Amino acid sequence: MPDAFRIALGQLNQSVGDVSGNAEAILAARREAGDADLVVFPELHLVGYPPEDLALKPALVEKAAAQLEMLAEASGEEGPAMLVGSVFVRDGALHNGVALLDQGRVSAVRFKHELPNYGTFDEMRLFQPGPLPEPVILRGTMIGVPICEDIWRPEVCRHLADFGAEMFICINGSPYEVNKEALRIEGIARRRAGDTGIPLAYLNRVGGQDELVFDGASFVVNGDGQLAVQAREWEEQVVRTQWTRTAQGWRCDRGDIATPSEPPEGLYCAMVLALRDFTERNGFEGAVVGLDGGSDAALCAAIAVDALGAERVTGVLIEPALLEVGVRDDVKRCVRSLGIVCREISLDSRIAGAMEAIEACFAGGDHEVGMRHRQRMQALVLSAFAHSCHALLLLTVNKSGLSLGASLASGDLVGQFGPLKDVYAGQVGALAQWRNGHVPRIGLGLEGEVIPQGILERPRTPYRGLAFDPALDAMLLGLVDYDKSIDQLVAEGFDRAALRRVEELLHSSEGVRRQSPPGVKLSPRSFGRDRRYPITHAFRC
Repeated sequence: MPDAFRIALGQLNQSVGDVSGNAEAILAARREAGDADLVVFPELHLVGYPPEDLALKPALVEKAAAQLEMLAEASGEEGPAMLVGSVFVRDGALHNGVALLDQGRVSAVRFKHELPNYGTFDEMRLFQPGPLPEPVILRGTMIGVPICEDIWRPEVCRHLADFGAEMFICINGSPYEVNKEALRIEGIARRRAGDTGIPLAYLNRVGGQDELVFDGASFVVNGDGQLAVQAREWEEQVVRTQWTRTAQGWRCDRGDIATPSEPPEGLYCAMVLALRDFTERNGFEGAVVGLDGGSDAALCAAIAVDALGAERVTGVLIEPALLEVGVRDDVKRCVRSLGIVCREISLDSRIAGAMEAIEACFAGGDHEVGMRHRQRMQALVLSAFAHSCHALLLLTVNKSGLSLGASLASGDLVGQFGPLKDVYAGQVGALAQWRNGHVPRIGLGLEGEVIPQGILERPRTPYRGLAFDPALDAMLLGLVDYDKSIDQLVAEGFDRAALRRVEELLHSSEGVRRQSPPGVKLSPRSFGRDRRYPITHAFRC
């Protein structure tokens, strides 16, 4: 029996549906792993995670099977064995699984037993659960290979331990959420290791995929719960780990332990990486941001620069004469600090005439509604400009505005991706202030104050009589993120009448949110796949 074992953790990005490209990345990481005994890849890495209904296309499943055979043949060449996540068909059923590739063949396959069906996950719609898995054997070592959700409940790891597993290697596609890294280590991995006395390597993918972003942050905990290795967040990395057999069983030697990001850097990096991958993989040449003198637009511009570089970001002013002199000066300072190009677009007489006609429809009526339609016309011009540049138009609305339907007031729904869609209004200022003092670890922007204080100190315009303040954010947090009732929030000290008004706007704006473009998920309860309410309903709490 060997006394040493070398495992490389391939914390890689993926491109959903690019089976050949993902296979090439697997082989490149195998070469980088050098003299390791085993190199491991994240959940469904060969097809990309999450594949959604692509997994139901027979052609994708067939291509994945062919590429897996190619990788199996490659495992016969000098280098480590591989653990590769992919889709598999057995007895007519589709499974989320992992294959051990060694000595030129597929030596073992195991299927995911626990299929998540909550929040952003709907794997029960796609896959059939596998049986409780048994360990795979490599170099005389019994290795348990639970897949993601399999370690969130104790049954799978206990079953593997009962069948002789000496170590756990868990492959994951675990999306980022605020404070989730601590939950993975403290709440899950250490509990499974403590239950069984068996060390656990946790490998997570990195990168953005539509509304989801994955932070990596892979790690190893030993059977006594001690953290032995911690990979970097937000970056691809092949992490080499060294294991030693002791009298108590296998133990991972202490290796590099990366320092986790302090809030709010993790939140900021999540938006940067999500925007970067969405832009690159959808073929956009850059990003366009409509600058209106507000902090939301300025922060979006800063995020875009950190994601893509200043040379690929354009700020646009529509009818700058409408902005007050002080506001225009702040916008120009922001543009210079970020190093981006600024375009000023004046609306010609034909569009101006259409705006006048719109305002005439609301003469003596609801001025705010008329203003919304006017600003939507401006947003259409902004959208046309972005399209002419083959650039991604950013939605600059935040979660507070989207909760109340205020996004229509500035025409934001013509955007194509929303970095701030899951960020409340009060968080915007904190993120901007942080960015003025720091460059994120994966950022491409400049140091120094990139968002002028004049922009950050400018008060937000109330919407339907509701001020965007900490009390409003707290009410929305309770109603949206935690599904609390009006009575519960009144008991916490909030005004019932104000809560009723907020609740009514929240529910009546569901149709508006359905029209909004995707935005990165950052909280436990984001709009979209996390929270799917009917547009038409009469329930009030």
